[in-house]
Amino acid sequence: MSYAPLIRMTGVSREYGRGSARVQALRDVDLEVAAGDYVAVTGRSGSGKSTLLHLLGLLDTTSAGQYEFDGVSVTALPDRARSDLRGRRIGFVFQAFYLLPHRTALENVMLAGVYNRTSRRARSERAREALVGVGLGHRLHALPSTLSGGEQQRVALARAVVGQPDLLLLDEPTGNLDSDNAAGVVDLLEGLNARGITIVLATHDHDVAARATRRIAVRDGRLAS
Repeated sequence: MSYAPLIRMTGVSREYGRGSARVQALRDVDLEVAAGDYVAVTGRSGSGKSTLLHLLGLLDTTSAGQYEFDGVSVTALPDRARSDLRGRRIGFVFQAFYLLPHRTALENVMLAGVYNRTSRRARSERAREALVGVGLGHRLHALPSTLSGGEQQRVALARAVVGQPDLLLLDEPTGNLDSDNAAGVVDLLEGLNARGITIVLATHDHDVAARATRRIAVRDGRLAS
């Protein structure tokens, strides 16, 4: 049986701008990530980490090269097909929590299912389960302003996994947290990975990166050996 990784990038590049203003954010990236991997992407600010995550998550398109997700080429997919694939199989967590301030924790997580034609009752049940899973079963009806930074990031994590994605992408998810809260978030990630979710995490934090099972460095838009 042939090996088919969940993620395969071949010769992927991403440019922004034109002429003298052109910026090469990624250059000739070859990357494979197997289902169930837990990968930390490291590198300085501006190295291309976020661009790589945006391409992996179908939030951006390549300038050159090929990207296959679970054996299917997504490089030339139309926008609607990309959005559908992203909504069904990919979750995101960012450094900024992006929680709606006048919605409760439960409501913020429920919003992740609005575009999936899921009934309100089903969305509520799944959101509740996701929040319980990240240790916030007692804070379901709390507004973001009443939550600590660690709790807000847990809500963002619950929102990302409520749809049971195959791939979870995280861009500096512990960047706004103290060391104790950061460690708690990483504990949750290890638990999600143990359940089979593939994780790709971009981070500056060496302690966070050290807990991944695989590490990749990005330098000046290239994957460093």
